[in-house]
Formats: sequence, structure tokens, C-alpha cells
Amino acid sequence: MALPKANRLKSRKDFQAVFREGIRRHGSYLTLRALKPLHSIKPVLDTATQTTQATDSAHLASTRIGISISTKVSKRAVVRNRIKRQITAALHNLLPKLSPGWRLVVIVKPTAAESKCVSPQFLQELEQLLAQAEVFDGNS
Repeated sequence: MALPKANRLKSRKDFQAVFREGIRRHGSYLTLRALKPLHSIKPVLDTATQTTQATDSAHLASTRIGISISTKVSKRAVVRNRIKRQITAALHNLLPKLSPGWRLVVIVKPTAAESKCVSPQFLQELEQLLAQAEVFDGNS
């Protein structure tokens, strides 16, 4: 089950922005990079109408997620794709809980392939990392 197109982080420019400016949270199998929405970093203070427009447009933007998995995890594409599908399924369950506007990159560590990690472990670790980064709705 793939992520909806509105929730996919695709461009190289977006990935680079998340890696350059985002916060990091580490787990045993995954690393999360998260970049906050623009409205929480730079609020517009000129007039009340501009402030409401900026926050409204930011609230309409959906959270976009990318998954990065290197050949260091496994040389076999079959193994990498299986891990990517498991992470995507876990993220699909968490999508309704996420605050809008975030840009996230999930990086898979080589320990994920070595330990034969399964979907419930990915789901549990993703929940922990997202909670640490305060990405869940109501925490930002």
C-alpha cells in the first residue's frame, strides 16, 4: 500500500532541505529527519490578514514523507524493497495522527536488514521517533 501522492516527498531539493535544516531523531533501526512547517518557524507579523493567510495555507499543506534506504542496508534490491514496503505500511497507519505541513525523511539503518526486523517493530519505532520530534497532531 503506497502513500498518497500528496504525502510523498519526491524532489531532490526537498530531500536536501530536510537533510540540511531538519532535526534528527535516532532509533535502533531507523533515523528520522524532520523539517517543521514554515508557519511555525517564521510567523508573519505585518498585519492580521497576512498572518491568517500564511497559517491557513500552511494548514492545507499535507505532511510529505520520503524513505531513504542505502545499498549499505542490503545489496539485494528485493530486501531493500521489502523493508521500504513495511515502513510505508507503518507510515500509512500513522498518517491521520501527523500534523500538517511537516517534511519527513525516514532513513533505514543496516541493523534493520541484519536483525530481520518486522512491520510491528517499524511501527513502534516510528511512533517513538515521531513523538520525540513532536510531529504528532497537537504537539507542534
